[in-house]
Amino acid sequence: MTPTSADVRPGNHKVDPWAGKRRLLAVADVQTGYHHDSISHALATVERLGYESGAFVANIRTDSQLITKQPIIGQGAKYQGKSVNARNLDHYDALFLLPSGEGTLTLQQKEDLLTFIRDDGKGLVVGHAGLLGFYDWPEFGELIGGRMGGEFMGEVNVIVEQPSFPGAAAFGAQSFLFPEQYPILTAPYSREKVEVILRVAPETVPSTARAKRVDGDFPVVWTRRYGRGRVYHLSWGHHSATWDDPRFQMLVTKGIEWAMGVSA
Repeated sequence: MTPTSADVRPGNHKVDPWAGKRRLLAVADVQTGYHHDSISHALATVERLGYESGAFVANIRTDSQLITKQPIIGQGAKYQGKSVNARNLDHYDALFLLPSGEGTLTLQQKEDLLTFIRDDGKGLVVGHAGLLGFYDWPEFGELIGGRMGGEFMGEVNVIVEQPSFPGAAAFGAQSFLFPEQYPILTAPYSREKVEVILRVAPETVPSTARAKRVDGDFPVVWTRRYGRGRVYHLSWGHHSATWDDPRFQMLVTKGIEWAMGVSA
């Protein structure tokens, strides 16, 4: 349908300025938890990667207001009871989360998020420390495929377990050294529920951390299907320098595209 001149006039919030483009909602609502120093740089990098690659357009938020499928109504003397130009989850193809703490989502927002992935077939990308987010919401652990049982810092040998996964080839080898913070996963993590893309060679894990996973399984990046939707988890991102690494940037960009259903 061709928009009329009235439809495209400045300030008309019915017009989609990103029409024809894949859309990502990037949210880092950390007001209830730990504030990683890299968060601002992470969000800015994700926005830039989408713009430069043309793969998606990112809308950055530091609150959880748009994580809903309900109408968004204004508040205060000017907008009370009125529909405003904020767009809910129905507008997006994927959600990128950097959560911390118990979060600020209502019960309805939590159900809307699950519906967005499970029923609508949309994507979810979870960045560094997301395993600790929404810690009092069991369904979120199931959604992303695990929880944090510990962590360790260091430069360890990383194995590319799925070299055909979009972006994994950016590292150019079956294994490579990478300095970052690494998670130690706990339930509900299971190899039966996720597809591991990158993992740490267990012999390079510090002994104290290795003792927490006697099976030697230390995944770094993984995917899983949730209903009709796709979930992509990136453990890295503690350091701002990681976000400047072109290899990691490729992994981020292609992972977001995968979550959006661009690739198989």
